[in-house]
Amino acid sequence: MSWETHSVEQLISEQKLIIGDGYRAKNSELGSVGLPFVRVANVANNRVVLDGADRFPEENLEIVGEKISKPFDVLLTSKGTVGRLIYVKRETPKFVYSPQLSYWRVLDNKTIFSGFLFYWMQSREFFLQVNGLKSQTDMADFVSLSDQRRMKITLPSISEQRAIADVLGSLDDKIELNRRMNATLESMARAVFRQWFVESEEAKGWEVKTVGEVVSVVGGSTPSTTNSAFWESGDIHWVTPKDLSPLQSPILLETNSLITELGLQQISSGLLPVGTVLLSSRAPIGYLAISQIPVAINQGFIAIKCKEEIPNYYMLHWLKENMEAIVGRANGTTFLEISKSNFRPMPIAVPPADKMKTFVELVEPLYIKIVANLRESHTLAALRDALLPRLMSGEVRVKAEKR
Repeated sequence: MSWETHSVEQLISEQKLIIGDGYRAKNSELGSVGLPFVRVANVANNRVVLDGADRFPEENLEIVGEKISKPFDVLLTSKGTVGRLIYVKRETPKFVYSPQLSYWRVLDNKTIFSGFLFYWMQSREFFLQVNGLKSQTDMADFVSLSDQRRMKITLPSISEQRAIADVLGSLDDKIELNRRMNATLESMARAVFRQWFVESEEAKGWEVKTVGEVVSVVGGSTPSTTNSAFWESGDIHWVTPKDLSPLQSPILLETNSLITELGLQQISSGLLPVGTVLLSSRAPIGYLAISQIPVAINQGFIAIKCKEEIPNYYMLHWLKENMEAIVGRANGTTFLEISKSNFRPMPIAVPPADKMKTFVELVEPLYIKIVANLRESHTLAALRDALLPRLMSGEVRVKAEKR
C-alpha cells in the first residue's frame, strides 16, 4: 500500500488528531504540591525531568482543561528551544503542560499510530516544515499552533506505522533500560561512598590533607578559533562544559569538537589521560565526569589527575558530596568561578590504603558496567538515527504484521 500525504488541519477537522498548547499559569497558581508543571527546561534527552518542577494544585485542575498529559501524547517544545520531543508513555506520571509546549494527541488510532507520530516528528519532512515556519516569523524560536496545524504528514498503512514504531521503539526502550540501570549502579556506588567515608565514625580519625597535595589540578584553554591549523582535520578530543551538560552518567565517551596537534600545543595542560576527573568550574560550576578518552580541555574546567592515594572513583564522589563547599569558594562578578588556587587548598580526608583499595574493588565493577551500557546505548542510538530517515521515507520497508 502506498504512503499518503494528509493535511494536519484536515485530520483535526475529522477529529482524528488534536494539537494544543499548555496552560498559562500565574505564579500565584503554582506551588510545591500537586501535578508537575512542565516547561522546556524539564524536557531533556527524550524524557520529562520532573525533579525541581513547579507544581499545580490538583484541586484547581478544572481550569486547566485538556492541557494535562495523557498516555501516548507527543510533546513538542514550541517556544524558546523548538524541537525537543517526548513520547508520553503509559507509566509516565501526569503533568500539566506549560505554554512553551505543544501536544499532539491522536484520537483515531486506525488512521494514526501515536508511536509512529513521535518518530515522524523526528523526520526530515517534519524538520523542514518546522524550519520553514520559523523563518516566516520575527521570533526565530517559536512555532505557533496555527503553524503546526498547517503542516502536512505522510502516512503509510496503520500496520506499517506500528511496525516502524516497533523497530525504532525497541531501540529506544533498550537505551532507556540502560539509563535506568546506570542510575541504579551510580546510586549503589554513592551509597557505599557515603557509608564508608561520610557517615562512618572511623573517618573522623583519618589524616586530612589538601586537594593539591593528593592530586594534580590543571586547567585548560581555547586555541584561536580563527586559526584553521588548530582545528581542521583535528583528531584530538577537546572538551567544553557543554559536552558534560547532557550526560546522564558521569562518564565522558566523546566530544563535540576536535583539535589538531598544533591546537593541542596551545594548551599548557596538554593531553590528559583516560581516567581524568573533570569538574566544570564556571557557568555553571558542578558538571562532573570521568573521561574514558584522552582529552584536552578548555578554560571552563578544573581537571584532576588522580594518584593511587586518592583514585578517581573516590575523587568523583568526594566532589559530589562537597559541591556546596566548592561553590562557596567561588567568586566573580559576571559569573561565579572556582579557581584552581581556591580549589587546591580544600581539605580532604585520606582513608587508609587498605580501605581505599577495598572501596575501588567494590565500585570499579559498577563503573565498568556503566561504561559498557553507555557504549551499547551510543551504538543503538547511532543505529536508530541511521534507520529513522530510511524508514520514514519508505526507502527501507518493514514487514507489517496483522493485528
